[in-house]
Amino acid sequence: MKCMLSKVPSRISLASDVWTSCTFEGYISLTAHYVDANWKLNSKMLNFSHFPPPHSGREMAKVIYGFLEEWGIEQKIFSLTLDNASSNDKMQDYLKERLLLHTNGLVSGGRFFHIRCCAHILNLIVQEGLKVFGPTVNKIRESIKYVKGSEGRMKVFKACVAKVGGIHTKMGLRLDVITRWNSTFLMLESALVYRRAFCSLAFDDRSYSKLISGSSYPTSNLYFMQVWKIECLLLQNLSNKDELIRTMAIDMKTKFDKYSSDYSNVLSFGCILDPRCKIKLLKYYYSKLGLDPISCQAKLKVVEHKLYTLYNEYVLMYSKETRSNVVLSQRSSQETMATTSTISIAQVDVMDEFIQFEDEHMSQVGKSQLDTYLEEANLSNKYHPNLDVLQYWKDNKARFPDLSLLASDILSIQITTVVFESAFSIGSWILNKYRTRLLVDNIRALICTKNWLLGFDMQGK
Repeated sequence: MKCMLSKVPSRISLASDVWTSCTFEGYISLTAHYVDANWKLNSKMLNFSHFPPPHSGREMAKVIYGFLEEWGIEQKIFSLTLDNASSNDKMQDYLKERLLLHTNGLVSGGRFFHIRCCAHILNLIVQEGLKVFGPTVNKIRESIKYVKGSEGRMKVFKACVAKVGGIHTKMGLRLDVITRWNSTFLMLESALVYRRAFCSLAFDDRSYSKLISGSSYPTSNLYFMQVWKIECLLLQNLSNKDELIRTMAIDMKTKFDKYSSDYSNVLSFGCILDPRCKIKLLKYYYSKLGLDPISCQAKLKVVEHKLYTLYNEYVLMYSKETRSNVVLSQRSSQETMATTSTISIAQVDVMDEFIQFEDEHMSQVGKSQLDTYLEEANLSNKYHPNLDVLQYWKDNKARFPDLSLLASDILSIQITTVVFESAFSIGSWILNKYRTRLLVDNIRALICTKNWLLGFDMQGK
């Protein structure tokens, strides 16, 4: 694994979290997300280690930096994805400060280092909205608990379903997990289907009082559209005629705005580096958000400026290296052709001179790789609905050597930690109340090596 990481051509994005086992001992996990030499997205768990108190930001930063040194990747980091805990904010500050001590520690002074988990932010937004009608949700929850509390009550409820008629579904009553809002949605969905049956139950069952009243880890380019849909829905409901929905939308939009700036740039970059989207899609989305043409153009200019600034930094860091690799690759290809077609060494030298001439001419006319990429026509979504974006950049690496490196780093950023939190599910499977005396090194070995061999998708099998 260490050998593989040393050969990773791009930078590495990280995700980290802390878990408490059934024995009340703390563990810390660290996963790496990167694009390999074959332009395949990889996700590997680097550490699952015992983490005794204190769990302060400074101590977490020391532990994670120690992991990075152990793996020899402390100068190859691009971003770190964390949930919204306050200790994580302090931790990333300490870790960023330490990484910036290296010459090539972080790009753009660490501006894009800290990535807040989109799933956690979405959860905060939804929970803010749920507060508005919390008592109503609780009444629905208690109603479902009552019905599912005994076999006799279920029989009475089924009789009520048959009596009111018109309920043709195989969907059963669903009870939510309070901390998981998606399960609350499923609970409400089922309750709405049976709402007339609950009204009937209030008459037929004296003990019941009427209670009801009015992922795989994808590349980062896919998240922009999902976040945009959420923002559009919130904006549409800010003036909803229903006071309850309007109040929810206002509270949720406030929470959305609080965090949107933390990841809007990264999401926008990922969208632009999708050849089906580029700037055109951002322009369309901004107009749909109700921005006037002047504000829309101003917002696009800000995003473009930040992208060009980041791209120019990559040119300075990698330009000589990437060009030499391209020349070596082309020379190797030419030497192969010379073997079969008897091309002379003089002809090879002439080709090298022409390549140099092309580079100089390109710089003279002021066209960068990013300029060229953005000016080319977008690929059609109609004909490329399932485009492998990484494969596109692999195929165009020779044309865009510097830009392709930037693309691999941006597209491999971990926007959410949800997939990698499955490590804790595996941890609870290995370390449970029947098996609590495993040595911490053995726990780490069992979890990490299984991940290296099978990946996250297969870990639970």
